[in-house]
Amino acid sequence: MAQPKQPEQKRVFPGKGNPNPSNIMPQKLDAHSPLQFQCHPGVSCFTACCHAIKIILTPYDILMLRKRLNLSADEFITTYTEPAYLEKTDMPGLQLKLVGEKQACPFVTPEGCTVYADRPSACRYYPVGMADFHEGGNEDEDAGEKFFFLVKEPHCKGHEEPKHWTIGEWRADQGVDVRDEMNKEWLRLVMRRKSFGHQAALSDAAKRMFFMTSTDLDTFRSFIFESSFLDTYEVDQDTIDRIKTDDVALMLFSFTYLANSLFGAPGLNIRADKLRNKMEQLQKQQKDKVKQAEQEYEELKAERDRMLAERGRKAENDQKN
Repeated sequence: MAQPKQPEQKRVFPGKGNPNPSNIMPQKLDAHSPLQFQCHPGVSCFTACCHAIKIILTPYDILMLRKRLNLSADEFITTYTEPAYLEKTDMPGLQLKLVGEKQACPFVTPEGCTVYADRPSACRYYPVGMADFHEGGNEDEDAGEKFFFLVKEPHCKGHEEPKHWTIGEWRADQGVDVRDEMNKEWLRLVMRRKSFGHQAALSDAAKRMFFMTSTDLDTFRSFIFESSFLDTYEVDQDTIDRIKTDDVALMLFSFTYLANSLFGAPGLNIRADKLRNKMEQLQKQQKDKVKQAEQEYEELKAERDRMLAERGRKAENDQKN
């Protein structure tokens, strides 16, 4: 049965005859756009896309994988990942550590993915990517233009399979919508950082905090409950109870903390008594500095008067002699 003719799509990348090393098709797609694609063990290129590839892990990816493998954050990071900077930023993150001569994903076998139900977000998106444009540095998630695009690599035979979907159906089948929701605020942090450019570098302390919070929820939980964190910030009791045991709730809370501490975003307030004490401390320091300056001035003035008096006595003695 012939497929119905589809409406012409908008072109994203103008120009003719230029090579396309990214293999991104020059069309804007939406959730209703058609997609012909299927990946399964019968496709001749099965698992080819799991080799020589850079898979950046989101905090939710790390959480799901280490729970699947029953590993602590430290064990998972050491065994399966290596450090990487997030694209076009100085924000430190993690990527999967490839293995063997063929640079394979550590979880792939000839039969397929051994962690398929908990595979990373990047693996779920393929071959459909999503773009999110915000003009003028506007970070309002509803203000930008969102659309999808298709990645069509020469080696991938999944595009020749007879299965037809819409983009929305494909994403739902891959569990992408859940990942989008879990990753949204973390990706907004990365977008905020990109918007500042390279002129405003993160401090080493900020980088360490971002890395720890994004990759090691166990340590972040200890940071909250074993430091002065709860004495410093206003956190309601319901949130405290949930983040004690609920890792997803803790992860989402960590995004709020990072947005507030790194970029001054709302959502987390310092306790009024802490602010008052800090203001009093700053005022005392200012008063102490003024008092010290006055004391130093009086000492300098006294030294000047002493030197003038000494000079006067010497001049008087010279006249007598």
